[in-house]
Amino acid sequence: MSEFLKAIPPLTALWLGILTSISPCPLATNIAAVSFIAHQLTSSRAVLLSGLLYALGRTATYTGLGAVICSSAASAPFVSHFLQHKLPQVLGPILILVGAFLLDIFKLPLPSTNLGGAAERLTKGGVFSSFLLGVLFALAFCPVSAALFFGALIPLSLHSGLHFLLPAIFGVGTALPVIVVAFGLAFGLQFLFNLLESVGRVEANARKITGVVFIAVGFYYTLVYNFRVF
Repeated sequence: MSEFLKAIPPLTALWLGILTSISPCPLATNIAAVSFIAHQLTSSRAVLLSGLLYALGRTATYTGLGAVICSSAASAPFVSHFLQHKLPQVLGPILILVGAFLLDIFKLPLPSTNLGGAAERLTKGGVFSSFLLGVLFALAFCPVSAALFFGALIPLSLHSGLHFLLPAIFGVGTALPVIVVAFGLAFGLQFLFNLLESVGRVEANARKITGVVFIAVGFYYTLVYNFRVF
């Protein structure tokens, strides 16, 4: 049972990354990355390498960003005391808010980022530009990805103490569709690219289910740590 409980944060981080990857804005960047991999490169080896480098770029970005935020927060005396004694009390309401956002109960406005020009310049750099493309797209936070990363993953990382591991797993999850499609393209499975373009239909249901789970877990945390019900 204890081993199962230890596996929950990594599995949650992976699911949050996958959910991010199939959300409308990140999905568009992933499709753009796959299009670059499919149309700019010719050999199977280059396609595979490009897909892996793109995934590495996303993973490195989220790992570095998450680790810096968590480590900086944990090293400050006041914040460290807060994390040890108060984080469980605020984690419940945070999860409820993130779940409500995923259910479209309210909107989270973010300034739009136009990365088209930068992405176009990067795609002219050959296979190794895929790493920088992954970094660029990882930093292009949209409301859903920002809510999942800052609102769910960071509190989960702070609560579990896995400051490096969970952001890294999250990053792998965000790039997983590109990795799968890159392998498929390398072996001539064009239908995987078409599947990535149509996966948006799955995202709406997955996001709603996750929203309901987050709200349920958030209420449980609130009842346990705030009202001492159980």
